[in-house]
Amino acid sequence: MSASSDTGTPAWDPEQYRYHAGPRLRPLYDLLARIPDLPSPRPRIADLGCGPGGPTLLLAERWPSAVITGYDVSEAMLAEARAYAGPTTGGGHLDFVHADIATWRPEHAYDLIVSNAALHWVLPAGGKGRVLPAEGRGRGEGHTERFPVWVDALRPGGVLAFQVPGNFDAPSHTLLAELRTSPRWRDRLGEGADRAPVAEPVEYARVLADLGCEVDVWETTYVHVLTGEDPVLEWTKGTALRPVFTALDGDPATRDAFLAEYRDLLRAAYPRGPHGTLFPFRRIFAVARKPL
Repeated sequence: MSASSDTGTPAWDPEQYRYHAGPRLRPLYDLLARIPDLPSPRPRIADLGCGPGGPTLLLAERWPSAVITGYDVSEAMLAEARAYAGPTTGGGHLDFVHADIATWRPEHAYDLIVSNAALHWVLPAGGKGRVLPAEGRGRGEGHTERFPVWVDALRPGGVLAFQVPGNFDAPSHTLLAELRTSPRWRDRLGEGADRAPVAEPVEYARVLADLGCEVDVWETTYVHVLTGEDPVLEWTKGTALRPVFTALDGDPATRDAFLAEYRDLLRAAYPRGPHGTLFPFRRIFAVARKPL
């Protein structure tokens, strides 16, 4: 899912994002399972960072009478998502709108504002990523600043629900950050490589409770069994590598050289076994209900 990134708006690739689509969707199913009944019989729902639209269809399956709007900053993603726009079989409606969720302000009262793997792209005020000192990492500055606006837009009994990756200390990310800030690459790729994009579960619970919400916050580490050639590299091509691809756009030889170095690091960190490549992936979830 997409929003603004630390190197500008990354060029998103819907086809690459769908690589390993099954493992990517599982956290959304788990998030939806914990969302309580919504206050309206025909709920209004906002999907922040809707991506290519397929995940938004799961919202329509859960709430078939809902009026659902998916928001995304990537026109490439929206071009595919809009193929799903229109009436739903349960009397609801799907629509997809261009918006940067870092600055999106609700124009309606909502029963549910949901975001699936997008909020970690929302930056602090000012728009540029910044390197945080060690003691400041993990505080999720940026999207938590939007919570008061979003909670205020919820109807009584409405819900803010999201999941974000919590694996920024995993080799897939630490190796990428180290490579981006290495002498060969730091001048072109170093900015934002050590940015703190998400908070810890306790911090999300505190922030949302301070806004008066009933909170349900948890984390899960999925151990995905990936198949194919260099599957972790293919996974990161759809997400973590997008800012790198944007920075190296128009220079395919340099991009390929960077990918070759990163690929070799990933092969050592995630060796392929007889049953595939084991890829642990931590996710952080939050469901916050506004009191009636």
